Amino acid sequence: MNVEKLIKEKQCTIVDVRTPEEFMGGHVAGSVNIPLQEISNRMDEIRSFKTPLVLCCASGGRSGMASGYLSQQGIECANGGSWLDVNYFQSKAI
Repeated sequence: MNVEKLIKEKQCTIVDVRTPEEFMGGHVAGSVNIPLQEISNRMDEIRSFKTPLVLCCASGGRSGMASGYLSQQGIECANGGSWLDVNYFQSKAI
């Protein structure tokens, strides 16, 4: 799965798994904030999103954990790493 291409072509939903406080400090435009610790409780909401999902956080650690969990649940997703990288890819969107 080419994360950069998905983001540039707007073919995914971007989910930021940082805390609400971190999210409010800056985030990718149009991204959805679902903190890592809330993912299991919000599966119905997550299943309603356009897939694939691109997950991001501060450095890629939490989004890596989230993508592993969601993949086990049958959700098509990828770890986008840092929200700053995802934001950069989106800024180059077609």
